[in-house]
Amino acid sequence: MSLDPLLPIAPARVKALLLPLGKIKAARFASFAERLQAEHVVQLRDISADGRPNRTSPDMFSPLAYPDGAMLYDLIAHVPPPSHLALSPFDLFREPMAVIAIADGTELGDVTYSKRASMNGKGPTPVEKNIRALYQELEELRDNYPKALIHRVLIFDYVSPSHEVPIPEGMAAIPPPEESKRTTMKTVMCDISSLLLAEMTTLGKSYEAMTAIESPGGYSLARQLSTTSWGPDATSPTSFTRRNSQFAIPQHLQRSSSATGLDRSGGRLSLPPAPTGGSSSVSTPGRPSTPLKSNLSSPPLSADDFSSASSQRPESPETHPKPDFAEDASRDRVSVQGFGPGGANDRWRLKGKGRSAIVIGSMYLQAGRWGDSLKELSEGATAAKSLNDHIWHGKALELILMNLLLLGWSGLTFQIPTVCLPTQDKHSSLKPEPENADQDQPRHLRYLQNLLPELLERIVGLYSRISAENVPHLPLAETVIRFSKILSAMHFCDGKLNQKAFDMIVNGKGLDKDLTTSPRLLITPSRQHILTLLFKAFPSTATEMLTTVDRISILSGIAAVLGPLGYHRKKAMVTRELVSVLIGGLVEARTRGAADAGVHPAAGLVALTPGGNAQGATGAMALDLAEGDIEQGIEAFLELLCKSYGVVGFDRAKPRRQSMREGFDDSDDAVIARIRGQMKTRFFGFPDIKLNILRACINFSEALPDFNGVLKFSSDLMRTAGSGVAPGPRREDASPKIHRDEQIRLVSNISRTSNLVKRLGMSHLTAEFWDEFLVREIKLEPLSSTRIPIPHARSVLPGATITRTSQDVNPFIYNPFLKEPDETAANLVAGEPAKFRVTIQNTYDVELDIESIRLETDGVDFEAMKETAIIGPYRTQAVRLQGVAKESGSITVTGAIIKVKGCRERRFAVFPKHWKPYQEDKIKVKGIASVSVPMMSGKYHDQPLEPFSLELNVTQPQPLVIVKSTTLPQSSVMILEGERQIFSVTLQNQSTTPVDFMLFSFKDSTQEPLQTALANRDATPAELYEYELILIKKQALRLPHNNSSRNIAPGGEATFEFEILGKPGLTHATIQIDYTYLGVPREEVKEDFYTRQISVPLTVTVNASVELARIDVLPMHGLIPQPLWERLGGTKPIKPDEYCLLSVDLRNAWPSQMAVHLENEAGMAVEEGILPGKTSRIIIPVKRVYLEDPHASIPSLNPSKDKQFVVSTSKISPEMERANREAFWYRERILDCLKATWRTTAVPKRNGTVELRNIRLTTRMIDIVKVGEVGIDISVERPSESESSISTAYVDEFIQVRVRVTNRTSRPVSSLVRLLPALCHRSVNIALDYTRKFVWNGTLQQLLPELQGGASTDFVIGVTALCRGEFELTASVEEIQVMEDGSEKPKERPQSDNTQTREDAAIGMKERRMWHSRRPCILTVKDSD
Repeated sequence: MSLDPLLPIAPARVKALLLPLGKIKAARFASFAERLQAEHVVQLRDISADGRPNRTSPDMFSPLAYPDGAMLYDLIAHVPPPSHLALSPFDLFREPMAVIAIADGTELGDVTYSKRASMNGKGPTPVEKNIRALYQELEELRDNYPKALIHRVLIFDYVSPSHEVPIPEGMAAIPPPEESKRTTMKTVMCDISSLLLAEMTTLGKSYEAMTAIESPGGYSLARQLSTTSWGPDATSPTSFTRRNSQFAIPQHLQRSSSATGLDRSGGRLSLPPAPTGGSSSVSTPGRPSTPLKSNLSSPPLSADDFSSASSQRPESPETHPKPDFAEDASRDRVSVQGFGPGGANDRWRLKGKGRSAIVIGSMYLQAGRWGDSLKELSEGATAAKSLNDHIWHGKALELILMNLLLLGWSGLTFQIPTVCLPTQDKHSSLKPEPENADQDQPRHLRYLQNLLPELLERIVGLYSRISAENVPHLPLAETVIRFSKILSAMHFCDGKLNQKAFDMIVNGKGLDKDLTTSPRLLITPSRQHILTLLFKAFPSTATEMLTTVDRISILSGIAAVLGPLGYHRKKAMVTRELVSVLIGGLVEARTRGAADAGVHPAAGLVALTPGGNAQGATGAMALDLAEGDIEQGIEAFLELLCKSYGVVGFDRAKPRRQSMREGFDDSDDAVIARIRGQMKTRFFGFPDIKLNILRACINFSEALPDFNGVLKFSSDLMRTAGSGVAPGPRREDASPKIHRDEQIRLVSNISRTSNLVKRLGMSHLTAEFWDEFLVREIKLEPLSSTRIPIPHARSVLPGATITRTSQDVNPFIYNPFLKEPDETAANLVAGEPAKFRVTIQNTYDVELDIESIRLETDGVDFEAMKETAIIGPYRTQAVRLQGVAKESGSITVTGAIIKVKGCRERRFAVFPKHWKPYQEDKIKVKGIASVSVPMMSGKYHDQPLEPFSLELNVTQPQPLVIVKSTTLPQSSVMILEGERQIFSVTLQNQSTTPVDFMLFSFKDSTQEPLQTALANRDATPAELYEYELILIKKQALRLPHNNSSRNIAPGGEATFEFEILGKPGLTHATIQIDYTYLGVPREEVKEDFYTRQISVPLTVTVNASVELARIDVLPMHGLIPQPLWERLGGTKPIKPDEYCLLSVDLRNAWPSQMAVHLENEAGMAVEEGILPGKTSRIIIPVKRVYLEDPHASIPSLNPSKDKQFVVSTSKISPEMERANREAFWYRERILDCLKATWRTTAVPKRNGTVELRNIRLTTRMIDIVKVGEVGIDISVERPSESESSISTAYVDEFIQVRVRVTNRTSRPVSSLVRLLPALCHRSVNIALDYTRKFVWNGTLQQLLPELQGGASTDFVIGVTALCRGEFELTASVEEIQVMEDGSEKPKERPQSDNTQTREDAAIGMKERRMWHSRRPCILTVKDSD
């Protein structure tokens, strides 16, 4: 059964006061009370009649007379307030009839259980002593609560030992639950009920003997309150006398009328209130004692014994009547003398008799004898109606209705008394069947169902009738609320009184869910009818003399009825009024509590907190509220109020109390759902009303004081006033709706309250931050260039592939280590701190004090370091955080864990994109239900909420190397062109991780222009070759010793030497060192690895040294003189045309003398000193060059190209292309055989090489240098001396000319030879006119046999000179057929090789060639004499 004090059948319940006795804890007391509450319904058939001996009077309320009935108990733990007790006996159910003291049997063995044991409690054991002490306290309870009919002590969890400790009368022992039977508690309640029914007989007879019973509205409420005292006098000094208690009893002993509240003050848990002085002489008897059949027994009370008592108000329990009410008492006195039937005295007598019958009927109702109750109440109602006693008439009808409802709930058949029927139905014996009647429903229930709305209206009308006697607003309002609940139960059951409706009326069972706003017009009674009746209970004016507690109770009851009916807005309106009443009452109570505590009311929350109590009392002292009272009721009540008005709370789907118990869910999905729920709430209701409601809730919480409420509703006010916008680039208006001063006040209030609860040890009470978009962005701060871990694929590791066999790679092979490190790469190093940039948003006009902020990550272990920050008003601000990854792996930064001052430390997701609340286009539900309906799936507008996460990779611990020193001062160097200098760099490993892999890469200022030139498509192959040669052969920086160790131990050092070359255009250079710790041999590396870089920047100044000014080639006819060979250090050549002379002009551009050394491939060298600024010419023999294929394609030194040769893309003729190629190859051969160096003769000593690659060969120089493919040697010999050649012959002498043709190529040549004699020193036309001067035997032109590669053949012809003189013999060889690979197949364009095809197109088709003798043979002819 429900503990609702406004239950519809509340007048039928017997109120029993539960009090703790002896040493007992609050939790134990609550558990024992729950065991009793489980048996609050006691069937009369289970109750035995009072079996106590020596009883003289029969029982009026014997359970045997009506076994189908039941007694319903209302177990309370507080004394009802005086405003309720003053209504007895009109509302007899308001006064407790039994006092049940609860003791803890497990504490009986404690020596310090009770101090009374030292006075009168004597016994052999502590248990017996304590039991006797409990009995003494029971006697004191009888003195303190004299108006209670019975007093019982229940010792829970106690089993009598074997030696049988006697249990005194009035006490009962209850074993623990595990040793109890199913009927143990029922038996206890039946025994209590048996005694109570027996004692009710005396009370009933006393009411029967009364001649007059006063109505509750016969005098003022002030008099009722001042003359009513049911229990111990709270103002009596003796009330502070505490026994067996170490706690002081509060002055405000009596609690509010909350039926669910359990008084948990320290004194009340240990002993009942102290007794009052004096005795009570009221018209309502005190604790009636059962007379015993002995000499000391007294006769039962009669009507004469109460004649004097009838002059007093029945409700007044005061010992001494107040003088102020003497006149009223005299007026109320009824004379026993009458003036005949119908006289005034007769009317008073009949009215008193009728009222007495109604009170007796009320007692029968409470005793469970519903049939006898109906009889008594029908007689009383008839009498009251006939005497126009409308108040008691209405009371009788109300109690009759209670009987009918209980009979229907029990399934018993009943007949509706005639007095309950309307006037037009009283004379009709046959009542018509209602329309649409349910034939399965019993007939008597159908009649009651149809009669009920009209009967309730009639009862309320009788209560509300204006006359000399008026019902106070409290009972009237409570009756209206109870009637509204009866009608609501019928409405919920579709207008029928079925078993479900009876369970709701009697047991207080609620609906599974509240009704919606859909109309229910065909159901009787309608919701509008219930609403009209209900609001008659609304306390609209302050002149109704209601206490604050009663006003709160009425408003709470109205709100409890409106909620299930679906009137949420009306419920919110009533709740808002309730909060206003509560605030006033709480402030008043707080003021009184502050005065009692000896502090000023303006001292704030601290003075009224539990921390200020030396005894450690719990709860809010001003109201005597325990923490559980605030947690279980007030918070849910205020949350319901806020929800009704659409306040933007933290999480509408999950109550905060549940979250605190189960843990808060701050995952991405939960945060998104929370934001969307808050978005829907923002568009519901009126913003100004929401703000006012929250201000009222804050005032209410401060008045309690309720710290949790102050924190919660202050944060809710900030959240509701906020815009809920995540501003983007458009700079949307995100300012809150309240003024800046109020924002500052709210934030200060949260901060102050948070500091207070920390000092009180309640650190779990915190506020919820009011902006879900606090974190807008998280970025990884770029590391310094020396700390960035750079990822590399395994394939780029030196030695991993064929093309990369060494650490220092070819400059033309792509070097991935030279690429610029990506500063935005999300890579961390295990064990090293990383910095993050977190962007915080504050859309309010008040500073945000962040006590701690740290990153929230998933993945490997990550130690996030906490930071503090102050965020300025209305801005976004960056906060830098640090963290250390403990091991390698992957990490995902999902948000930040932030503790704002006064708020809960929680995780905030990252929302970088712009977002603002929007309203759904289609609205399918209206009212408060629209907030609870989930959003339409997929209809999330065009602004999805996408939380951001930062993916990071954590590498293995990496070494950290720095450049400790270098031999170059200030990392700068001055160098001459062609000079090479060696310097060293010392590296130090500052980490605990060794270095087992290092790779050196070099960059300088000359590389970029060269790379640009290489990318030029218009460059000729010779130019490209030159650029590539400079890159690969003349690097500005290199390692002179490549085989040095490249490992550095932790904390160790290593020194490396580098060589720098002076080059034109070199202004700066950089040594880049990539290093890491692989841990395994390079060939065993299976996955990507990471390196770090350090750079050594160098500033270079290159000055000119020796420059090549000019070059020339001179032919040599004949042999070079021997002294020249000896000077040059060479040997004299055998052939006269084997060498030519190379003339080199060198200029000294350095301001000191230079010594130049020029050397050829044969070892011949020339050294020459050159003065500063002067040019010197050096001549040195150079061996002539033979090339197998002078027209070969110019190769490329870049191995990354997929072809070996570069074909010119310029539009030049094949002849020009052949000339260029020929010049290229001869130049290369000359450069290969020459070497020029220089050195300074003064200090400092410097040396270097002379750059000769800027020489250019002309066609003349090429003709001098080159050696043809076919060699032609001409000699003259006498036939008899063929082994030796002659140069002098005689006129008419027969001689022969030998022409030797040599094929120097590797391919055969098919040719013919021509001999060309001529006269020397003559003009051309005369020189060739030799027909009469020179004759030959045969033809001068002859076809030679095919000459294989490297072979020679001779052409011999006999000649005779006919005159003296000098003849010049020359010869030429002409190719008669182009031979390919030794075959006679003519050269055709091949189609199989595209590269060869392009080459042939560049140099043209091969043609027949012709060679001429380089040196003529001079023949001198003399006369024979």
